[in-house]
Amino acid sequence: MVEKKTAAAAAEASVLLRRRLCDSAFIFAPLRSSPDGNYSKLKFLISNSITEACNNSVLILGPRGSGKNAVLELVLEDLRGEYQDMISMVRLNGLLHGDDNYGIKEIARQLCLEHGLLFSKIASSDDNSRFLIDMLRECGLAHKTVIFVLDEFDLFTQGKQRLLYGLLDAMQSLVSQSVVIGVSCRLDADQLLEKRVRSRFSHRKLLFVPPSVEDLQRLVERILYLPADFSSPCDFVTEFNSRLGKIFVDKKFKDVLGSVSNVDGSISNLLRFLFRVVSSLDLESGLLSLDNFKTASLSIHRHPKWKIFEVDASILELYLLVCMHRLEVKEQNSYNFNSIMKEYKAIHDAYKSSDCRGAMPAFEHLLERELISFTDTRRGGLSIEYRPVKLLVSPHELHQGLKSYPSCPVILQKLLNHETYK
Repeated sequence: MVEKKTAAAAAEASVLLRRRLCDSAFIFAPLRSSPDGNYSKLKFLISNSITEACNNSVLILGPRGSGKNAVLELVLEDLRGEYQDMISMVRLNGLLHGDDNYGIKEIARQLCLEHGLLFSKIASSDDNSRFLIDMLRECGLAHKTVIFVLDEFDLFTQGKQRLLYGLLDAMQSLVSQSVVIGVSCRLDADQLLEKRVRSRFSHRKLLFVPPSVEDLQRLVERILYLPADFSSPCDFVTEFNSRLGKIFVDKKFKDVLGSVSNVDGSISNLLRFLFRVVSSLDLESGLLSLDNFKTASLSIHRHPKWKIFEVDASILELYLLVCMHRLEVKEQNSYNFNSIMKEYKAIHDAYKSSDCRGAMPAFEHLLERELISFTDTRRGGLSIEYRPVKLLVSPHELHQGLKSYPSCPVILQKLLNHETYK
């Protein structure tokens, strides 16, 4: 009977934790209470445009997975609740609407849909541009703010930038009332604007940075701790949270979280990691263990190239990969087969490693398996041993690949850790 209650409570806890992981409002809710955070700054800028009937533009910049769109959606959701009849939304994506003519047409389509107007599919680009100006004027007279969200903003800067110019130029009217929000993972997105477009842009920027390991741990604790009012036996919640508390202070857990952050420190990657942790929850005991976190870390970071090390790479090929890695550590930006063999000869002389006969076939096999590649595919006139190459395997992947190789020489691990020649 007790086991059934435990299993039922564990199942309910698993459902709750998965619901949290899928709820961006819960994940980013603490940002609402930070007066100096990007949430507060963005909300103030947009709400000020709505209440003061003015135009604004802002760029939201940061690497993928840093929470740009999640925070933006949180702000827009709150503003829609506060100013329900004073906001009109238009959303564009540079991947879909990067073409100027199609982008302007999509703006006209969404404005017609938003205000119950008939959209003309055969209207020209000039007709749609004039319609945009007229709609901004009418919305301004009705004290309604039009918010334009341009995702993948840097892709709109390709070409003649007619869409950006037309949009920002239409905002120069005293009657119009609109906000342009550009979202991009390129930190130099504003430098891609033409002079005529840049002169009409407000140059406001909000920068999102990947969270630190300490921030990630606080987020993990917030997501995984069960609330005191959780509908299950009180002793289950106490035991569940107590076990988590012991895990969180364990150095091994901090190492696992650090490895997750080193590979990809984004919030989205952390959520994928935690989803695997919660999915492996033991329903019999109803508790999470350190092994759940270790297993999730290995599964989320497992790379297909590791399989090549295990089943389809020779020891000589491993030596060539390590030589290339050592050349990169020495900041030798350009190297070819001959320079790789010089590095290998130095290792061979120092450690009496395996013979280098068959090095060229091994080198060609690495090219075939796409573990390495030529830096410039157009230089086909050069012989293969003179063409510069680059390593397509990260240091982390190479380290894990050597660990997974059944009969990897010990010296290779030492060489990978930049041990100097004796």
